[in-house]
Amino acid sequence: MPVYSMTGYASGQNGPVGSHSEAEARPTAAGRLGVEIRSVNSRFLDLTFKLPEELRQHETALRELLTGKLKRGKVEVRAAIENTAQGGIVEPSVKLLQRLNGVQDGIKAWLPGARELSVADVLRLAGGDGTTRGDWGSDLLDVAGKALDALMSARQREGARLAKMLEAHLAQLRTLVEQAGPLIPQLVEQQRARFLERWQEAMGLTGGTLPEAAQDRALNEATAFAIRIDVAEELTRLNSHLDEIERLLKKGGEIGKRLDFLIQELHREANTLGSKSAALELTRIGVDMKVLIEQMREQVQNIE
Repeated sequence: MPVYSMTGYASGQNGPVGSHSEAEARPTAAGRLGVEIRSVNSRFLDLTFKLPEELRQHETALRELLTGKLKRGKVEVRAAIENTAQGGIVEPSVKLLQRLNGVQDGIKAWLPGARELSVADVLRLAGGDGTTRGDWGSDLLDVAGKALDALMSARQREGARLAKMLEAHLAQLRTLVEQAGPLIPQLVEQQRARFLERWQEAMGLTGGTLPEAAQDRALNEATAFAIRIDVAEELTRLNSHLDEIERLLKKGGEIGKRLDFLIQELHREANTLGSKSAALELTRIGVDMKVLIEQMREQVQNIE
């Protein structure tokens, strides 16, 4: 499965009445319908709808459409209807005129003194006809579905870019782990030699020779030092976390929360590595690790 980002934008619209496209030629849609979908990162799926009055009844259907494909992110859906009739006037259909005429005749039968409908009255009633507004539902879902597909494509492209950047950081971290591994035995041997040198200096001041017990003491001190600075477990766990992150990136899908947890674990191991550092080179490696891990954290925040 692909890796999806939570950041994306897409829009879509249908055409005016008379369009050659079957999906855009519904005679009840007296205007152009436009839909915009914006998405940014969030811990959960947070949907917000900004719809005109004519479309509010379709919010539930829109919500079901989006939750079928989106798992995380703060998503805002905007829809608007643009009147495309010439001069902003909606031309009433023959069916509507017949209905209005029948209603007028019925009213005048009970109220002979009632005035007849004017042209302005007919146009106003045509523009606010409830059946016209109700017919926007199929148009809305069709346009929103296409916009959602475009959004998913945009999120997939951004997710692929993020995955590629994360893989580059993984390679750099593996290099740092490999550099840190050989440093520990070298540090232990240097510390053992330093202890022996100090014992020899101390014995030289007293005019004696370095006894075997002193050598054993130096060896014990070097062993204790090795235990204190041993980061083999940290390096092993770092490699394990890197392997798991690489596996998740290859698997794809809804992996953002698991990646975020693994990034926290990487940061914990890098901190421990730095606290145990007994050499400038190991300190530098720890700092470089934390810089890379922080960069990865920022990128992982945008993965679904």
